Amino acid sequence: MVAHEYDVWLLDLDGTLVDVERSYVHDVCGRVGDRLDAPFSDAEAEALWYGLGDRRRRVLERYGLAPDLFWDTFHEEEDPRARAGATYLHDDAAFVGDLDAPVALVTHCQPYLTEPVLDRLDIRDWFDAVVCCTDEVGWKPDPAPVERALREVGALDPVATDGGRPADGPRGVLAGDRAADVGAAWNAGLDAIHVERHGHDRRGQCVLGDHRVESFDHLF
Repeated sequence: MVAHEYDVWLLDLDGTLVDVERSYVHDVCGRVGDRLDAPFSDAEAEALWYGLGDRRRRVLERYGLAPDLFWDTFHEEEDPRARAGATYLHDDAAFVGDLDAPVALVTHCQPYLTEPVLDRLDIRDWFDAVVCCTDEVGWKPDPAPVERALREVGALDPVATDGGRPADGPRGVLAGDRAADVGAAWNAGLDAIHVERHGHDRRGQCVLGDHRVESFDHLF
């Protein structure tokens, strides 16, 4: 079984293990649109939130909005506790708590968003390390945040400079819902699992990976 082939596990958070209620997406983007004089529809709000294909870019261009202005306004409107309250755990994510291996989280969500979610869903103890991407740490598909997570769980030599796990080191995998997760895994010398939460038609493309599943249940 695939799940038992690996000695260390890294996982993305938002869209992979957890997601938010669509009503929350519509509400936040609606308030952002009110401030920017951009009456986003529910479909446009979801395009902005999930960023599948080039839909986000097309919505912003439709309203003549610069990405920085949109995201600055979005972050001002979003409340971390409200987001945590609207966040749910995917049913197939429960396997993470049962893994008998070092486990780390590598997420683009910032600490002020990540911490409330881990606490509310009571999954903090699933992870031996939590790495939040930043300009300083790096952003997936950059392997730097993955390598940091590997070091924090003791799966990579702290002074290694070769950009990946040692040839004789533990076999690791990174699971995520985006092409950037797969790229980060491969760039760091790990296998990649892509979990498709939206369907290829909605995404507009297929994402490659060493394993491609619609549910983590398929790994067992």
